[in-house]
Amino acid sequence: MSDRARDIDTLYRQRPRSRFLRGSGWLAAGLVAAGWLGGGFLGDPGWTPRRAENLTRFLGEVVPYPLQGEPWDWTVAVGWAREIWNERLAAATLETLAISVLAILLAGMLGGLLAPWATRSFARPDPFVPDPRPAGPARRAAWNLLVVVVRVVLALLRAIPEYVWAFLLLALFGPTAWPLVLALALHNAGILGKLTADMVENLERSTLAALRGLGAGRGAVALAGIVPLSMNRFLLYLFYRWETCVREATVLGMLGMVSLGYWIRDARARNHYDEMVLAMLCGATLVIVGDLVSAMLRELVRRA
Repeated sequence: MSDRARDIDTLYRQRPRSRFLRGSGWLAAGLVAAGWLGGGFLGDPGWTPRRAENLTRFLGEVVPYPLQGEPWDWTVAVGWAREIWNERLAAATLETLAISVLAILLAGMLGGLLAPWATRSFARPDPFVPDPRPAGPARRAAWNLLVVVVRVVLALLRAIPEYVWAFLLLALFGPTAWPLVLALALHNAGILGKLTADMVENLERSTLAALRGLGAGRGAVALAGIVPLSMNRFLLYLFYRWETCVREATVLGMLGMVSLGYWIRDARARNHYDEMVLAMLCGATLVIVGDLVSAMLRELVRRA
C-alpha cells in the first residue's frame, strides 16, 4: 500500500462518527421501507404495455398540432407558437408576472416589517447594548409577549396554504386577480418573516453594538445596521419565494382567474397537450429569467 493510500485509510478510520446520525439514517431508511410496504406500491404492476402506449400517445400529442404525423419543420412550429402566444399566452404570462411580482412585494414589506419584532435580540428593552441596565419585570414581560405574538402571527400566515387563502378571499373579492395576490402575499409574508427573523438573530452583533455605542437608537440600528447586513440574504429569500409565487400563481389560475393556469386547465380539458406544454414552458421561462435577475441583483448588493 502506498503512503497516500495509507494516509487516506488512516483519515477514513479517524473520521468523526455519530451514533445519533447513524441511527437517524437507519430510521429514515426504515420509514421509507415501511411506507413502500404499507402504501400499496408492491401491488402496482409497474411498467405495462398499456402505460407504454399511453406514453407514446402523449409524446405524439405534445408535438404542435400542425406537425402531428408530419416531418418536423421549425417554421411551422414557430408560427404555431406565435399564434397561440398572441391569442392568449402573452396576456396570461403578463398577468402571472404581475400577480407574482405584486404578491412578493407585499409579502416582502409585511414580512420585513414583522421580522424585527419576532427577533429576541432586537425586540428587547435595550437591544445590542453590551452592558444594559436591568429592566423591570413588567417591561421584560411586555417585550417577550410582543415576540411571542408576532411569531404566532407569522406561523399562522405560513401555516394556511395559499389555496385556502385564495378560496377565502375569492368569496370576498370575486374572481379577480386580488384573491391570488393577497393569498400569495399573506402566505409568503409568514415565510419571509420567519426566515428574516432567524437571520437577524444570527447577525454579527459587534457592528450593531458599535452603533448603539455611538448613540444610535433602535430605528437607526435597524436602518443603518440590520438592513445592510441582511440585504443580500434577504434578496436571496425574496427571489426564491418569488419563483414559488410564479408557480403558485400559475396553479391558482385554475380557480378561474386568467393566468397561465387558466389556459393550462383549458388546454387539458380540451386534450390539447401541445398548448398545455407551451403554457407550462412560459411559466418555466419566467422562473429562469427571475433567477438570472436575482443573481445579478445579489451580486450588485455584494459588491456595494
